[in-house]
Amino acid sequence: MPKLKTKSGAKKRFKITATGKVKFQQSGKRHGMIKRTTKQIREHRGTAVLFKTDGDNIKKYFLPNG
Repeated sequence: MPKLKTKSGAKKRFKITATGKVKFQQSGKRHGMIKRTTKQIREHRGTAVLFKTDGDNIKKYFLPNG
């Protein structure tokens, strides 16, 4: 049985927390801030945690080694 490799794109985009949740960076903050409302800019600040089912899929298919 071959070893499972971690997807290199997922390695850069997701982190696993100590409790096993999947953390990700909010999108939509690279450019075009003038178009967005201040509420949108504020809500996309920092990181967020994926929903449980989405996080389970990421861990299973893209980050098999943690």
